[in-house]
Amino acid sequence: MNDFPHHFGLAVRRSREAMGWSQEQLAAQADLNRSYVGEVERGQVAVSLATIGKLAQALQVAQSTLVQRGEELHQHYLVRAQHMRRLAAIAG
Repeated sequence: MNDFPHHFGLAVRRSREAMGWSQEQLAAQADLNRSYVGEVERGQVAVSLATIGKLAQALQVAQSTLVQRGEELHQHYLVRAQHMRRLAAIAG
């Protein structure tokens, strides 16, 4: 299972919240539908490069920065899950 869309969405949400914006504000700035922004933030859709570009421009970051933020979260949660499996194996 690929959780990257979920972690990318989390990166978008954190970036939006850091700007102090609602989903509606981000959607307006990125010329996207508010419900679609919600789906992105929940990791329910795999976004296109065009959408990454719109979101990054609206959030005033490079596209690569936005993707990197998602990748960093993805790696963090992979390491965390691996650590939890090790602890479960030791305990069980």
